[in-house]
Amino acid sequence: MALEELSNALADSVEHAAQSLVRVEARRRLPATGIVWSADGLIVTAHHVVTRDEDITVGLPNGERVSADLVGRDPHTDLAILRAHAEGLTAATWADLDAARIGHIVLAVGRPGTSPQATLGIISALGDSWRAPSGGSIERYLQTDVVMYPGFSGGPLIDVNGHALGMNTSSLVRGVSVALPGNTISRVADTLVQHGRMRQGYLGVGVQPVRLPEELQQELDQETGLLIMNVAKGSPAAHAELLMGDTIVTFDGMAVRQMDDLLSALSGDKIGTEVPVTIIRGGEIREAAVTIGDKE
Repeated sequence: MALEELSNALADSVEHAAQSLVRVEARRRLPATGIVWSADGLIVTAHHVVTRDEDITVGLPNGERVSADLVGRDPHTDLAILRAHAEGLTAATWADLDAARIGHIVLAVGRPGTSPQATLGIISALGDSWRAPSGGSIERYLQTDVVMYPGFSGGPLIDVNGHALGMNTSSLVRGVSVALPGNTISRVADTLVQHGRMRQGYLGVGVQPVRLPEELQQELDQETGLLIMNVAKGSPAAHAELLMGDTIVTFDGMAVRQMDDLLSALSGDKIGTEVPVTIIRGGEIREAAVTIGDKE
């Protein structure tokens, strides 16, 4: 029967995913879930379920409990990286999110106890890159209608083959089930492993969006820019001689209309690089260059 075949296929998918599913004991009450990122013990989980930096325990798929260290965390994308004191683990298999479609069947899998648990749903929305309310830059929008049971945060959202599409979290958007896509996890995890924190570019200005004069709107083909309200002493902006009252309209060749545009341009990989900035000063368009700093 077709239903029986589907049922068995879904059970096989959970069984496959469970090989890379761990229990994370890093908060006072209910444990959460983590995903094996690499065979040498790297675990990805949700930042909000890791409420302590020490005395962390991970429950492995074979039932063994091992200690783990916090490698780093990024509250803006709700991601934390642990290193379990274990080797020979089975890393999760990641699916190609580009092949995912609205309506595809997915499962949220968790291990808040000793055995895996699962819940079924579909992909209800897919989108391009977006910025979470917490400020994190996320490569794809992946929304589902799966029910997030207690302890499922940090676990994988899997397809019918048992391959992970993303990491489930109940913290990024309240009241909506979204998953952190694999490419975002990879980017953040690499940075946390290398630096122990997320690096953020620093300009040293306070800004607010303003509407440009009509003639400049036509010339620049944009309606708004960012008015500089203050410049921190000794900051990269100060060294570049940007002034209070200047309006930033492009940064590193990209139009700057809202605060999110500037934050996106100040990514960690740009730290230490000199980038061009177009400003409006006294009604005239001017060019400047600024070396992006590291926001500690």
